[in-house]
Amino acid sequence: MFRFIILIIVFLISNRTFASDFGKYLINPPQQLVEKEDCQAIEPYISAQLLGFFQSMEKENIVGNIELIYFLNYKSIDFDIKIDSMGLESQAYALKINPNKIELIGQNWAALFYGKQTLIQLLQYSIEEEKPLPCLEISDWPNFERRGYMLDVSRDKVPTMESLYQLIDLLAKWKINELQLYTEHTFAYKNHRKVWENSSPLTAKEIQLLDKYCKESYIDLVPNQNSFGHMENWLKHEEYLSLAECPTDCDTKWGKRKRTSLDPTNPQSFELMKELYAELLPNFSSPYFNIGGDETIELCTGKSQAECERIGKGTVYLNYLSKLNAEVNKQGKLAQFWGDIILNHPELIKEIPKNMTALVWGYDDVYPFDKNLPKFKEAGLEFYVCPGTSTWRSLIGRNQNAFINLKNAAIEGRKNKAKGYLNTNWGDYGHWQPLSVVYPTMLIGASYAWNYDEKTLENLEFQLNHYVFKDKTGNTGKAILKLGNAYLKTNIPNGNANAFHLMLRRYKWTMKGQYQTKELSNAGLLSAKKEIEEALDLFEKAKPATADSVIIKDEIKQAASLAIHGINLGLARLEAKDNATENISADKKQKLFNELQPLIENHKNLWTIRNRKGGLVDSSSKLEDLLNYYEIED
Repeated sequence: MFRFIILIIVFLISNRTFASDFGKYLINPPQQLVEKEDCQAIEPYISAQLLGFFQSMEKENIVGNIELIYFLNYKSIDFDIKIDSMGLESQAYALKINPNKIELIGQNWAALFYGKQTLIQLLQYSIEEEKPLPCLEISDWPNFERRGYMLDVSRDKVPTMESLYQLIDLLAKWKINELQLYTEHTFAYKNHRKVWENSSPLTAKEIQLLDKYCKESYIDLVPNQNSFGHMENWLKHEEYLSLAECPTDCDTKWGKRKRTSLDPTNPQSFELMKELYAELLPNFSSPYFNIGGDETIELCTGKSQAECERIGKGTVYLNYLSKLNAEVNKQGKLAQFWGDIILNHPELIKEIPKNMTALVWGYDDVYPFDKNLPKFKEAGLEFYVCPGTSTWRSLIGRNQNAFINLKNAAIEGRKNKAKGYLNTNWGDYGHWQPLSVVYPTMLIGASYAWNYDEKTLENLEFQLNHYVFKDKTGNTGKAILKLGNAYLKTNIPNGNANAFHLMLRRYKWTMKGQYQTKELSNAGLLSAKKEIEEALDLFEKAKPATADSVIIKDEIKQAASLAIHGINLGLARLEAKDNATENISADKKQKLFNELQPLIENHKNLWTIRNRKGGLVDSSSKLEDLLNYYEIED
């Protein structure tokens, strides 16, 4: 223990009365908070001085007594910081604010860090609202030991290092303690340049820097390398074709598929993963490793079919998963795996090695976490709940679906004693959604991962404006939330995409054969367009004040404009023969062409502000294919 004496000169004294309305400033609602009646602890002018000091020591490992002395009335405030693991929950902290004294006790260093975040938010309340902080006591701890965020860096955005550092800073303030970067082919494996050379991959040195930066904010950077399905960026190259389950088209439940999954019966498939693990894993300090294993759609439809018929599809899957697990253990890590495939074979869940952690994912607002989690719990396995941001295949978000999905995961995860809560943000089909539309579901997910509270959603708009966009007009958060629910106006069935993205992606496919697009109507599309335009009007009045405020405005306008283009395409198709894009009249095709062309150029220009250039060609080509389709002669 040691003692600091810091002199703070203050020229103003405030005598404002206190009103207890600080709840909206607390990003992660505390488990227990007791406010003492008729007791004012810290005046706003003192809060301003304390905030600067505590922000400067936010990541400092300091314990002891700090005496803050302010002049004019010659009083002092003692700030006691202690680590005491006795009697506290894991990662728990206790914060007491009294006149002239603040006490913070943490179960460990991370807990002290979380307590500082809460204190900083309370001080911001006092300053912004010009009200004194009351005397209060907080006892707080997380509902989930592991609170994670997963970002897809394979389809197609690989963020710059600066963007990743900024992301880590945000996650830390929201008390997230696990980060995964979903990887298929975007790590620079030394013997596999062919796979990643056009993708601007993360390097070993960059991973080491990110790992160190994460640790400074009490975040565990967990390695993530899909190892079974979703291997199309490897298997599309002839050098790896022999490893494919289906080198040519196979009949799967998703229709004709090829070159997406490894053949688990080929010993060379395992040898490849063994080589990759040996190179990748030493760059991470985490004890965990996500080996993927989801959506092995081709399994048993190609080369492994005979083995599947002999011992069963589930057993073939589990045998390969167990081999991967053993190799992970040899590398000194514990394996995580996606739980979707083994849920098709519930009788085998009890056979999963007990040192593996199941990642139970589901992204619909009706996903049955309540039914699926007990299957892993009863088998004695550790498991996470893995909801999602619902922003992929959306352009501007699907907030209502996401909010319910995130809520259900928090409630059922806690009820079933899940080890972790991993909020996932995917980049399917071009990763067209910008970072700005993901913030609402990132923030609410972080809040729910700490402690679900039914009132949290009411504070989201304020917290977005205050902490993320720094917009005193309130219009940035309001506009983005409005955009994120515009999909509801189309009045089509819920799904893993909204109408705007469906139109841009399914422009060659029939509208009548898909359960969502067949319900599209002029009225629904026009209602959604009106909602988007109203949100853009709000956005014109917005004044975000962050360092990236310019890019925020540009990327939101771009995403909204692409959504409107999807609507315009849908309206044109509804008027065309058989609702087919090819039957749209020549003049309307020309109008659509003229509308989309500058949006593609803007997509390219905005991409490299936050992300590396690799992946841009693949992402923009999907829009360019649509542009070229508009030029087809009638």
